[in-house]
Amino acid sequence: MGNGPYTDASTGAGSEPGTGPSRAGPGSAPGGGPGIGPETGPPTRPDAAQSAAAAAGWLGALGLVGLLTLGLLGLSLLSLGFGAAPLTWAEVLAGLLGVGPEEHRLIVQQIRLPRVLLAWLLGAALGMSGAALQGLLRNPLAEPGLLGISASAGLGAVLALYFGLTAVSLWALPATAMAGALLATLLLYALTRGGASNLTLILAGVALSSLAGALTSLALNLAPSPASVQDIVLWLLGSIADRSLADVRLVLPFVAAGLALLLAAAPALTLLTLGEAEATSLGVHLPRLRGLVIAGSALSVGACVSVTGTIGFVGLVVPHLLRGLVGHRPGRLLLPSALGGALLVLAADLAIRLLDTPQPLMLGVVTALVGAPFFLALVLRSRRALA
Repeated sequence: MGNGPYTDASTGAGSEPGTGPSRAGPGSAPGGGPGIGPETGPPTRPDAAQSAAAAAGWLGALGLVGLLTLGLLGLSLLSLGFGAAPLTWAEVLAGLLGVGPEEHRLIVQQIRLPRVLLAWLLGAALGMSGAALQGLLRNPLAEPGLLGISASAGLGAVLALYFGLTAVSLWALPATAMAGALLATLLLYALTRGGASNLTLILAGVALSSLAGALTSLALNLAPSPASVQDIVLWLLGSIADRSLADVRLVLPFVAAGLALLLAAAPALTLLTLGEAEATSLGVHLPRLRGLVIAGSALSVGACVSVTGTIGFVGLVVPHLLRGLVGHRPGRLLLPSALGGALLVLAADLAIRLLDTPQPLMLGVVTALVGAPFFLALVLRSRRALA
C-alpha cells in the first residue's frame, strides 16, 4: 500500500516536520568536519524552517479543532431546540440546567439530549476509527463500515438479540457487538499486514460484509416471529432516535476507552508514514501500535453499533475532508476526525427531522446516500491518478 495520501510534498517522505531525525550524509557533516555516515553520526538539529512549519501545522490543527468544536456546540443547541415543540436557545439552556418549566426539562433532558449525545459518541467513534485505520493500513479507503467492521459488530448484536442474551445480562449486546468488530478488524489486518493494494483491501472488506450480511439474513430468516424480524431490520438500518440516557451510559465507558486508545496511537501513526522499518528505527513498537488501533476501533465502533445499529461511510468521508487541513498527518487527523464525525452525524440526524417524509428516514440510510457517491468519486480519482 502506498504512502501517497499521507505524505506532504513540502516536507519530503511524510515525516513530521521538526520531529524526524535529520541525518548527515557522507562527507557532509555539520560544521565542515569530516563526514559521518548515516548509521553512526548523531542526528542534526532541525532548521528554523522545519521548526516553523511544525509549529504552523500544530497551530492549524488546533484552530481546526476549535472551529469544529464551536460548530458542534452550535448545531447541538439547534438540535436540542428543534422538534414538534420548538424551544428557544434560552429555553434549551434552562432545560439543561433544570431551572425551566418541567415540560421543557423533560423534552430536553429525556428526549432530545440522549439523541445529541449518541450522535457525538457515534460520530466520534466512526470518524476517529476511520482515520486511525487509514493511518495503520496506509490506505485511504479504510473505514469501519466499508471494511465490514460495522457489519460484523451488527452481526454480533443481532445474535445477542436472536438468542435472547439481552435478557440474561445488560452487557451482552455491547459485548457481542465489540467481539464481532474485534474479530473483523483482526482478520482484516491479517489479510493486509504484508502489504496489499486498495483493491485487495476493498475485496477483503466486501467479503467480510457479505459474510456478516449473510449470517444476519439467516438470523432474520429463522427469527421466531414477524415482530422480531421487524425489530431487527429497523435496528440494522441505524438510528439514534428514541434512545435514552441509559443507552448513553451503556456505551460511554467503551467509547471513551476506545477513543483514548486511538489517541495514544497518534504519534506512532504519523511516524508510520515513513514505512514500518523506518518507524521501528525511530522507536515505534509496531505490535503495540496495531493493538491500540485494533482494540480502540473494536471498542468504540462495537459499542456504538450495539445501540444505534450499523451506520456507514462516516469514517470514510470525514478524514478525507479534513486530511489536507492538517498537513496529511495521521496523528493530527484523529481528534479533528472525531469532532467532524460527530458534526456529520448530528447534521444528518437534523436533516432527517427537517425532511417531511411519509415515514421517518433512518440515519444509516442517509449516511449511505451521502457516502456511496463520495466513495465512487474517490475510486474514480484514484483510477485517474493511476492512469
